[in-house]
Amino acid sequence: MTTVLITGAGTGFGREVALRLAAEGFDVIAGVEIVAQVYELSEEARSRNVTLQVEKLDVTHDGDRRKAEEWDVDILLNNAGISEGGAVADIPAENLRRQYEVNIIGPILLTQIVLRKMVAKKKGKIVFMSSVAGLTADPFTGAYSSSKHGVEAIAAALSQEVREFGIEVATVNPGPFLTGFNDRMFETWKSWEDDPSKRLFDYSKIAFPHAQYDPEPVFKTTVGVINGSIKTYRNVEPKEIIPQQREQMDAAWTQKVTDGLGTRPEIVQKAYDIKPGTPV
Repeated sequence: MTTVLITGAGTGFGREVALRLAAEGFDVIAGVEIVAQVYELSEEARSRNVTLQVEKLDVTHDGDRRKAEEWDVDILLNNAGISEGGAVADIPAENLRRQYEVNIIGPILLTQIVLRKMVAKKKGKIVFMSSVAGLTADPFTGAYSSSKHGVEAIAAALSQEVREFGIEVATVNPGPFLTGFNDRMFETWKSWEDDPSKRLFDYSKIAFPHAQYDPEPVFKTTVGVINGSIKTYRNVEPKEIIPQQREQMDAAWTQKVTDGLGTRPEIVQKAYDIKPGTPV
């Protein structure tokens, strides 16, 4: 039986993917951040008549990560992640560090542990739950986007480094999906320990600047990448935004530093105008 380790399985994409893979017959180790999620996810698995091994696995906690030394993992889905919203000029240092610890440092250190056994077997798969934010960046998402750009760089380097050992590497890149994740990103300022009078922006007036999709395509694509029915390295969802992403990436080659200087970008204005949780 193929063993899949999924981090961040207590909520969102990771939770549903863990349950669906278990229903397909995979041996799923579902890592959750806090102890309370162990019981809750176990109960959900029972209600859906599937079997999960639910473990507390905070990727930033060394003791939690070391548990993986005892597991024989065939496929690792690095799904755990947080999103810190706010302008680059305003985000407090502690929040910035936490963003990178959860999204980059922790997953890398866990991957190092799991990789050792994969290399010994000359077989395995590492999947990173990245984001379209790892390909492009919007205003007020600089910290989160930079962490996902980091994930993209790690995945690209790793895929070349471990190819000779028979290990596959892939990314899943969700766009704006309505899971609550994006909207919470634009509420993290409420717990900042800073001086609000020195902020460039009033965050009570802005929201995630995109209409959001139903998450079903991400569930299906992630399961497909893991079970092998999808073999592409980069997997953007929804597919309809791929041309937009490519256009935005290409625009950097011709953009001038004086373009639009002194005016508010359209996407910034949209953050003021849109309501949180707006569906497509």
